Amino acid sequence: QVQLVESGGGLVQPGGSLRLSCVVSGSFFPILSMGWYRQAPGKLRELVAGITNGGRTNYADSIKGRFTISRDNAKNAVYLQMNSLKPGNAAVYYCNAQNGYNVLYSWGQGTHVTVSS
Repeated sequence: QVQLVESGGGLVQPGGSLRLSCVVSGSFFPILSMGWYRQAPGKLRELVAGITNGGRTNYADSIKGRFTISRDNAKNAVYLQMNSLKPGNAAVYYCNAQNGYNVLYSWGQGTHVTVSS
């Protein structure tokens, strides 16, 4: 049974930073391409950033230059460093393994990010 456990969310003021973490268990993590997704209230879940098993990254246009995705295969973990946060970045953030446009596993509980003064 694969488990995805996200953490690191919280309340931050506009312009602030957060670092999200996701630990994957039950799968051979180094071969996975991973992505960070988010879902804001009333909106569909969307891909924010992805990283291949070789370390190649891609980002949604709206967060380019502010967010950085990284991974640590020794820790079975993927991270999302979020800087210069805006109120529009508020959402529940999830990680998952990518398979083209699909995801491989059931979603975890996610981690809530609130951006407010």
